[in-house]
Amino acid sequence: MADGRPPDSDAPKGASLHSAGASLHLAEWLELREPADHAARSTALTRSVADSLPVDGPVQVLDLATGTGSNVRYLMAHLPRNQRWLVADRSPELLSLQLDRAAAWASTRGHRVHAGDNGFRVTGEHLDCHVETLQRDLGALDDGEMFAGRHLVTASALLDLVSEPWLRSLAARCSDVGASVLFALTYNGQSTCAPVEDADELIRDLLNRHQKTDKGLGGPAAGPDAVTCAERCFTDMGYRVRVEASDWELAPADRELQRQLIDGWADAARERAPDLTSTIASWQRRRMAHLDAGQSRIIVRHHDLAAWPPVRP
Repeated sequence: MADGRPPDSDAPKGASLHSAGASLHLAEWLELREPADHAARSTALTRSVADSLPVDGPVQVLDLATGTGSNVRYLMAHLPRNQRWLVADRSPELLSLQLDRAAAWASTRGHRVHAGDNGFRVTGEHLDCHVETLQRDLGALDDGEMFAGRHLVTASALLDLVSEPWLRSLAARCSDVGASVLFALTYNGQSTCAPVEDADELIRDLLNRHQKTDKGLGGPAAGPDAVTCAERCFTDMGYRVRVEASDWELAPADRELQRQLIDGWADAARERAPDLTSTIASWQRRRMAHLDAGQSRIIVRHHDLAAWPPVRP
């Protein structure tokens, strides 16, 4: 899975990069990781995308694999005032949490949230945002209506789960409607841990192998190659692409997030190399000892990718 989506998320997946493991419910994991996600994102890239969107009418946005709406909450404050979102996810449970999460977010910013029949509206002094929820399996992008009229197509922590054919289909769908894109927090196969352990590189290599297994989104996942693959797919459609770093930098204070991350990496490694169970368990114990001693720091490398379609005559 990508960036913390356990097996019951939008795509059927096993343990992977930021897996919460079986010990933490998916919605709780998404809540735990949200501050790290928002802190890591490229504000420069976000600003560039926002500046390219229309300001004379509602900005139409599609959020893929939205989960509980973390990407919506991040971007809502950065996009032009008048916004219309369609947010899609396979899980009705996660979609049902969006209203409460939005209300908690809005209450700290002086905004108001109004419930609707199939979504909600957030209003404030400089914000008028309508959010419509859609339960949809995203294994195949065969619903062109989702993309119709969209100015921006976006997702967070998704691209390393999907296959190259899925990415090509996505680029074609976006090109058909002339949408810009912003895809945040795609794992690039690199991480560092401190204090260093001899098995760190082994665990990372096993994890990266796991990332390339089929996650239910069009075939074997692009995994750590996802940003390079996405850049190629959108460039082939005539898009102008920019990529910026969006690394997680986890300090000793991020204790629970690190704990879940270490457990998830160990689970993924065991799946790929069951013959190394003893080595993996020993690594896991040592990493947890560093964490319990208040010494553990982990950096997980990601990229944010934005792309703009060619200007049409």
